[in-house]
Amino acid sequence: MPAPVGRVLSKLGGDINRARRRRGLSQQSLAERAGVGLSTIKRLEAGDPRMQLHVLGRVLMVFGEVGRLDHLLDTGLDDIGLALMDEQLPKRVRTSKSRDGAF
Repeated sequence: MPAPVGRVLSKLGGDINRARRRRGLSQQSLAERAGVGLSTIKRLEAGDPRMQLHVLGRVLMVFGEVGRLDHLLDTGLDDIGLALMDEQLPKRVRTSKSRDGAF
């Protein structure tokens, strides 16, 4: 696994741990509310790269933050992708003449 990915997953696990504790939830309570096992929460908080995305979604739902997943890589806000698409736009657009004069 690339080191930057490992660092991000570790940070995410720590953030989940802090969010849980700030809400006064035990790991067991979070596991029950999210519908997963205690070991799953422990692995998530440890930044285990084998965690499934739906577990993160369930935990975020418990925290009232599931909407954040909706904007994680919103293509409408993808500056690099939009810039690359703009580079591919034609320099000029020519209209073709129809036989009856209408477009």
